[in-house]
This record gives sequence, C-alpha cells and structure tokens, in this order.
Amino acid sequence: MSLPPVLQGRLSLPAVASPLFIISNPKLIIAQCKAGIVGSFPSLNARPLEMFDQWLTEIKAALAEHDAAHPEQPSAPFAVNLIVHKSNDRLMEDLALCVKHEVPLIITSLGANPEVNEAIHSYGGIVLHDIINNRFAKKAIEKGADGLIAVAAGAGGHAGSTSPFALISEIREWFDGPLLLSGSIATGDAVLAAQAMGADLAYIGSAFIATEEADADPAYKQMLVDYASSDIVYTNLFTGVHGNYLKPSIIAAGLDPDNLPESDPSAMSFGSGGSSKSKAWRDIWGCGQGIGSVKGVVPAAEVVARLRREYAAAVARLSTQTIA
Repeated sequence: MSLPPVLQGRLSLPAVASPLFIISNPKLIIAQCKAGIVGSFPSLNARPLEMFDQWLTEIKAALAEHDAAHPEQPSAPFAVNLIVHKSNDRLMEDLALCVKHEVPLIITSLGANPEVNEAIHSYGGIVLHDIINNRFAKKAIEKGADGLIAVAAGAGGHAGSTSPFALISEIREWFDGPLLLSGSIATGDAVLAAQAMGADLAYIGSAFIATEEADADPAYKQMLVDYASSDIVYTNLFTGVHGNYLKPSIIAAGLDPDNLPESDPSAMSFGSGGSSKSKAWRDIWGCGQGIGSVKGVVPAAEVVARLRREYAAAVARLSTQTIA
C-alpha cells in the first residue's frame, strides 16, 4: 500500500476532508489544506460555472501564498468532486476547468467514466472514486480510477450499508492501491482504526459541517452538536440514493422520519439547474453517525488539531500495550 507522490510528506494527519454538498467553499478548503489535510468540494457548489473557475483560481493562489511563506510546512493538496451521473449536465464543462487548473486530486461519484479518468491523467492528476461495495470498486479500477473511497455504513450523506471491516477486507484481497475509508470517522482514534483495518487515509465529513468556515445554516451546525447517532435516518427519499440524514431536520420539514416512503432511484438528479432533489439538501440535512464527537462549532483548523492530538494519543496508547 502506498500513497501517490502528491500526498507523500504533505499531510499532518492521514485524512481527507470529504466534499460537502452546498456546504464546502474556498474558505473551508483553504483552512483544511493549510492545517495539513486534503480539502475538497463538489464542483456543483460553485454556481454558475464561471464561479467554479474563480474558486479554483482563489484556492490555488491562497495555497501557493501559504507555501511560499511556510516552505517547511507546505499545505496539503486540494480535491474537486465531480458527479459523473448522467443528470449532471455540467460534467464536461467542469472537467475542462479541472484540466485547465490541473486540479491535483479528483473525487468521482455516482458513475465511473473512462473519459473523465483519461482527462485527469493527461496532466498527471489522480482520480479517487467513491464506492459502497466491492463490485463497484472493481468496476471503478477497471475503468481507470487510481484509488478508491470505501463509503461504509454510518457515513454522512450518500452512504453504503456494509460494515467497514467487511468492505475494506474484501477490497484489500485484490487491490493494493490508495484506499480511503468513510463512515463515522470523527475522532483521531477512528483515523488510526481506519489504518489498522487496511485503509491508507480516513475520509471525514460531518465534523467539518460544524465549523466556522462551512456554508451551513447555523441551526444545522448546532444540530450536529446537540444530537447523536440515534438521531439519524437512513433513506433514499430525498435524492434517490440511500443516505444518512438528521431526524430533527426531517421532522422540521413536516415529514415523519419513522415512516418515509421509498424513492425511485431513476429520479436521482444533480444537474446544474438546481432540481428539487438537490434543493432538498438545503432543508433535509445529511450527517454521519460520528456526530457524538462534535462538541461545538469551531474553526476547521481546530478540528484538525483535535484529530491530530487524539491520533497521537491513540498511537502512543497502543505502543504501550502488549498482547498476552
């Protein structure tokens, strides 16, 4: 197992901040990268298309300035999430801008596309594809992805239902490339556990919703502080793909979280026009099961600092333990 060169020696913690739909923005990504973890955002967060170009320019300039001022501690690289589903009518335009700006890491979701992978590889970029089972993992690698993001049970937003132990084990039977794990990772202990299971990096999302930089409703941020894993519902009603959502936000929208109907997966939509499906995320709030570790709304750098302290403590604790 090995990380691509773009990630080697650039991380203060073996972690990637996942792209948060509507929530991730340049301010958050820059803070995450400066703190030493990969920051990422969905290209569709930048609307209209021209704003995506502006965001890429802003992020690259800010990180270059930081690196020039801190050559001893350069920033981590950033990543862009491209939705490869057919409903995304902006995919090829966003892809062209990623190529123009030579985005170092691309996270592809909801479809593996050889054409997309080839375009990113044309300038030396790395493609990580998120999957929820071993079958999709094999397809992604066959179609040219460089690495995988195993989205296991307990992850926020769109998530699988397979145990991380099972999913990582099945993938590692045949794949020795870059592998990330997502699912209830909100502490440094969990980051170390992900590595112990066979993942190279942890993939962390919900903890960064409750940060000062995130573009989330203040009530959304506070809800992560006030509630726990028992307050999360797994449903495909809102986008056509199963995901985890905060029960109080569902109730606030006038729905019964214990009696939600099933949605038609063919109705899934992430187009640039702002469909009713994508707008659902503004009121129905996605969240992973690890929110019990979120104790307050703080700067993103403080979240990373906490994770680093916990990770170091976990490593030290294990080093003193002996097996009888």
